[in-house]
Amino acid sequence: MRLDKGGIVDRDRPIEFTFDGRRIVGLAGDTIASALLANDVRLVGRSFKYHRPRGIVTSGSDEPNALVTLGQGAHQRPNLRATVEEIVPGLDVRSQNRWPSLDRDVLAVNDLLSPFLSAGFYYKTFMWPRAFWEKLYEPIIRRAAGLGALSGRAAEDNAEKAFAHCDLLIIGGGPSGLTAALAAGRAGANVILAEEDSVLGGRLLSERLLLGGLPARDWVESVVAELRSLPNVRIMTRTAVTGAYDQGTFGALERVPGDGPPLCFWRIATKAAVLASGAIERGIAFADNDRPGVMMAGAVRAFVHRWGVAPGRRVAVFGCTSDVARTAADLEAAGVEVVATLDARDGAVVTGTKGRLGLQEITVQDGGRDRTIRTDCLAVTGGWNPAVHLTCHMNGRPVWNDDLAAFLPSEGAVPGLYVAGAANGRFSTEACMRDGIEVAAKALGRDLSDIDIPSIEDDFDYQIQPTWSVPHKGRAWLDLQNDVTTKDIRLAAQENFRSVEHMKRYTTQGMATDQGKGSNVNALAILADATGRSIPETGTTTFRPPYNPVPIMAMGAGAKGKGFAPERFTTSHEASVARGAPMIEAGLWYRPSYFPTPGEKTWREACDREVRMVRSAVGVVDVSTLGKIEIFGPDARAFLELVYTNTFSTLKPGRVRYGLMLREDGHIMDDGTTACLAPDHYMMTTTTAAAGQVMAHLEFVHQVLRPDLDVAFVSATEQWAQFAIAGPKAWDVLRGVVDGGVAPEDWPFMSCGAVSVSGIDARLFRISFSGEAGFELAVPARYGDALYRVLVAQAEALGGGAYGMEALNVLRIEKGFFTHAEIDGRVTAFDLGMQGMMSKKKDFIGKAASMRPGLSGEHREQLVGLRVVEGGEISAGAMLFEPGVEVSSKTALGHTKSVCWSPTFEVSMGLALLKNGRARHGDILRCVDHLRGRDLRVEVTDPVMFDPDGGRMRG
Repeated sequence: MRLDKGGIVDRDRPIEFTFDGRRIVGLAGDTIASALLANDVRLVGRSFKYHRPRGIVTSGSDEPNALVTLGQGAHQRPNLRATVEEIVPGLDVRSQNRWPSLDRDVLAVNDLLSPFLSAGFYYKTFMWPRAFWEKLYEPIIRRAAGLGALSGRAAEDNAEKAFAHCDLLIIGGGPSGLTAALAAGRAGANVILAEEDSVLGGRLLSERLLLGGLPARDWVESVVAELRSLPNVRIMTRTAVTGAYDQGTFGALERVPGDGPPLCFWRIATKAAVLASGAIERGIAFADNDRPGVMMAGAVRAFVHRWGVAPGRRVAVFGCTSDVARTAADLEAAGVEVVATLDARDGAVVTGTKGRLGLQEITVQDGGRDRTIRTDCLAVTGGWNPAVHLTCHMNGRPVWNDDLAAFLPSEGAVPGLYVAGAANGRFSTEACMRDGIEVAAKALGRDLSDIDIPSIEDDFDYQIQPTWSVPHKGRAWLDLQNDVTTKDIRLAAQENFRSVEHMKRYTTQGMATDQGKGSNVNALAILADATGRSIPETGTTTFRPPYNPVPIMAMGAGAKGKGFAPERFTTSHEASVARGAPMIEAGLWYRPSYFPTPGEKTWREACDREVRMVRSAVGVVDVSTLGKIEIFGPDARAFLELVYTNTFSTLKPGRVRYGLMLREDGHIMDDGTTACLAPDHYMMTTTTAAAGQVMAHLEFVHQVLRPDLDVAFVSATEQWAQFAIAGPKAWDVLRGVVDGGVAPEDWPFMSCGAVSVSGIDARLFRISFSGEAGFELAVPARYGDALYRVLVAQAEALGGGAYGMEALNVLRIEKGFFTHAEIDGRVTAFDLGMQGMMSKKKDFIGKAASMRPGLSGEHREQLVGLRVVEGGEISAGAMLFEPGVEVSSKTALGHTKSVCWSPTFEVSMGLALLKNGRARHGDILRCVDHLRGRDLRVEVTDPVMFDPDGGRMRG
């Protein structure tokens, strides 16, 4: 079926592959679909429910039928579109959803049972007996219906992810996309041109057009050559933009040829975007319109002009637009026999077809007479639907246009996304080109140089008189993949599923892998007719990402092993390792446990020394892992008031305040400090463990609870290297590092401000997590390693040095500071003695829930301190009991949380949650840990055991 001439395939490069074991020879540039048609293979699959024979319908990603499986074993990839996948030598292609073979499928018996399997049959049939669903009905249905299957073997990590940024993202490489890219590229804008096809040109490669007296492909080649020569333009072919998301972010799936990972999922951030996605041709519903050989007219022209393939020996053309004559003329010019030209606008319609595994005959009604025509291919055109899907990904709704009998995108549905060309209802080639330039100028907000539009011969003159279906006795198919018929739509309306969303779910219309790209509008028209409404009144379903199917392995690329839980290193990591520090995990970060010195045999010796060092001199520790979220905007103060329990409206620039954050259920989510750097600029600090959780919480609050607030925030954890300097000599360390030094009168406790270190802009916060005079000094991350080494050297010169996580933990336990060891998801502010931070003058998230009965009172376990009375060491997770009572779960009064040996007090101590604990200071309890064989007497104390009045910290 390969034509003697035409197409942009390389006729000197044959490529062999197999289809269901059969040897197929195609040409370089072929897709699987074009190669199969060239070898006269028309039967390519079976439908989802009835297992009816299915053939190739379209030539692009809107293909509903020709889904195939590529590869074997762990490399097996199912449900790929034969119309998109390019052939390579040795490719193993298999059809799907059939057994034992494609032409002899046993489950085709389902088609004989179709009168019993109408829309919604499973809702009515399989509800009783109830126990039969999991044991009988569901296994049978799942085995009978479906598409391709995975191998069940663990796949290699054969996908990757990437990020890109640009001034203008152009989605689609047809005439409007090319002129938009050319205009923006010449103007110097940073442009990404993404095209899901393997080549640029769009419909220009699939039509018989002359541009400036030359074939359209020559114009395309000249434009592409210029675009590739521009350093500010990036061309990404085989890249389908699959979704539009917040803040100018788009998802895109790239199919990567060659030996590397075959898929790459891109996150593209852009200032503006042009949607030049073109339009999708729809069919007409008539009896038995699903046979292999019934194709879209635009696809027929594409196979002829782009791949040099005749889709049939005797072709009939049927439709209701000016494409009928266009298709017939193109076929005749290519030497393909056209046996009938049937224009519904003149009353000529197809009423039925015949042929078991492929089209053999059509029945035609013309001028009141019925006749049959022998044909093996029927080219059908019911009109064009602009591909508006991405404009709906933020809940935008398209608008019906009567002149085009199609939905057009609503303006501004996606901020920063502008629509051009056929996607915007401009169907002539010249209009597409001019629209591309105008829309690119609008998207960039500047004038773009005019581009010479070539003269166009045989340009597209689109005229339509919509025909949705032909009266029929048999079944007329809409969604070819899911076996949805016009009768199913009318049945849904009859059973009062009149909403388009209800109809969709009742019939499964548009729920297949093509999302009903070619059938949804026809289904809406039939639903409108069945319910006595207009198409605009009926409305559309909601288009959601992704536009094309995206394998989960592409979205989660790299998320295995260290890719799933990546190692995160601080800027001081190498310096810590060089000092012999064992590194431990804190979240995903690696932090030094302790810094051993010669002669120390155990970690305890090093830890005790480091604690004494901080208490007597000065210590330095890297706290860069704490979550850092910068918050901006005129409503930032109101936003903080909402997310924190205590007051932030009075926080002035240059000051820091400790804050408590609740979940919506009234329990504590996190605590931390927030610094006011300017009236509309704050830096929030979270615990290391909860940084991601807090960031997600803030996003939820802004997007869902208070979208009216003018506030923006960004995670800056990795952007700043931050170091705590703690101890009586902390001032001396800072004076030797900060340009101009620091004076106590300028830096009161809980102050912050800008400083410089060796001429580098830095931030200084006077806060403490140790109970000692303390500071945190932050510099841009690239200076972190150098600053850490300088700080440690300064500290060592003063009798101090670096300390690690073990000492940090001891210092905070002695001071009674809690962390997520105590904030275990079940505690409230009352439990931790923080009820005084719950403002009574304002509302905040979790306030109402925190006041529920049961979340406060004597029965609650409250934070206390513990000290061993007579030798031994407290262990974390031990249970607390009254002396002399039987040890059981019913008599337990609480449990220990964080514990340590305190070199300051020379005793084992810890923090615990104890029923009515604040009233039991001074009591003696039993601390029992059966796992470790410990049974100790402990004294209940205030959690703050070191410097309870805070004089050292504030001095």
